[in-house]
Amino acid sequence: MNSAPLTRQTIHDELERVRSDFHTLVTAASPADLRRPSSGTRWTNGQLLFHMFFGYLVVRRLLPLVRLMGRLPEPVSRIFARVLEAGTRPFHIINYQSDRGAARVIHGPQLLRWFDRTLDTLQAQLAAEPAAALARGMHMPVSWDPYFRDWMSLAEIYHYGTQHYDHHRQQLTIGQAS
Repeated sequence: MNSAPLTRQTIHDELERVRSDFHTLVTAASPADLRRPSSGTRWTNGQLLFHMFFGYLVVRRLLPLVRLMGRLPEPVSRIFARVLEAGTRPFHIINYQSDRGAARVIHGPQLLRWFDRTLDTLQAQLAAEPAAALARGMHMPVSWDPYFRDWMSLAEIYHYGTQHYDHHRQQLTIGQAS
């Protein structure tokens, strides 16, 4: 979506753009909007909003893994990615069902608080990352997500959350008539 070089500042700026957009979406969505099906997914808008947040939780969990794998010999992450690829079907089922359930419990102001805390944590970690660490990376299970590539740097993992967000943002039907 964005052709700007992937720098610490561009990642910070995109996180702030997403924060503002997410707040607007969550606060503007009516109960009917949240129950309405999204476009191109099996989730409702409310479930998809949670899933958009969940993408950033995935980033938080990936960061320590990528930091570790980036320091190990390259074949280690290639083998690890292949092992994860073997679990693609269960991953997709868990990804779908967990977001459906979580959206029933975490929504509205609570979802916004969690979202803000998550982005604040990501921005603080990003600011503290040594430049050399941002360039290291690992192989990824490409069948898990269309934005996972065979090998991704730590900077690209930080950016992934926003790619995921922007992709699903287009699928929301908030504000549209039923």
